[in-house]
Amino acid sequence: MRNHRGFFYVFFIVVTVSVSDYDSPMKSKRSPSLPKLIGVIHLPPLPGSPEASDLHPFQALQEAGLWAVQEARQLAKSGFDGIILENFGDAPFYKTQVKPETIAAMSVIAAAVRETCKLPIGINVLRNDAFSALAIAAVTGANFIRVNVLSGVTATDQGLIEGQAADLMRERIRLNAQSVQILADVHVKHAKSLSSSNLAIAIEETAGRGGADGIIISGDTTGRAPDLAVIQEALAAAKHVGVPVYLGSGSTPELMPTFPSELRIIVGSTLRKNGMPGAPLDAKRIKTFMNSVKKSKSKTKGKGKSTRNGKARRATS
Repeated sequence: MRNHRGFFYVFFIVVTVSVSDYDSPMKSKRSPSLPKLIGVIHLPPLPGSPEASDLHPFQALQEAGLWAVQEARQLAKSGFDGIILENFGDAPFYKTQVKPETIAAMSVIAAAVRETCKLPIGINVLRNDAFSALAIAAVTGANFIRVNVLSGVTATDQGLIEGQAADLMRERIRLNAQSVQILADVHVKHAKSLSSSNLAIAIEETAGRGGADGIIISGDTTGRAPDLAVIQEALAAAKHVGVPVYLGSGSTPELMPTFPSELRIIVGSTLRKNGMPGAPLDAKRIKTFMNSVKKSKSKTKGKGKSTRNGKARRATS
């Protein structure tokens, strides 16, 4: 394990030197603007997960930490507006509450990424541990979290999951972490909503009644995009409640020019070797994707601004 000591050494030296000068988002309850282009860091198996069973917990953390820091730097250099960390390598996932070692590992990794990358950082604790994600974000200075099921009831590959918006919003206040914004999936991938099959109503309930600061839509599974008609419907519904819409799957260089300019992007698999989720980032694929983003921006320049990330919305009755 001697080869892995560098991660902790650099991490603690950087934190010790910079913590007094760090301008944490927790110093203000005012929410910063949400990033428009978010790159996903698929963390390797963390301590306690089946795929890390042959590693000492310390070694698993070291390897995941180095992976995350290196990928964060690469995404920042490539021009992304934000990044999100998720425990992708921990499959099969717990439904709503991960083990303490997962929370500990993601907290250390998030803090290390925060000190080496100045982009807005998000946390996603799979499958749907919103409370751990919020706690991690609060103590590490991360900017937002992703919640797969915030509102309603959803049948997933982990079983039935019920949204806990009421408890999560109150927990955010209790932690004095109102600056941590919440991106919530609607009709999340690898699942089926049992509450509302109407996408517009589901968006109104998740943002207008559930309190989400942004909405995420996706295809049926990882790497698949929804139809353009679905995207247009989501944008119209989200505009009604004053929140931005993110595409959470299926963003490829080929499809980017077809997307509306106000649609925001969360992308992971497309940037990786052979387009495989969990694989290492591929510099050539990243360059190709970013070129498609630039071309899309040049085509839509001057056609209007994206949906405002506002707070002036009312709960629908």
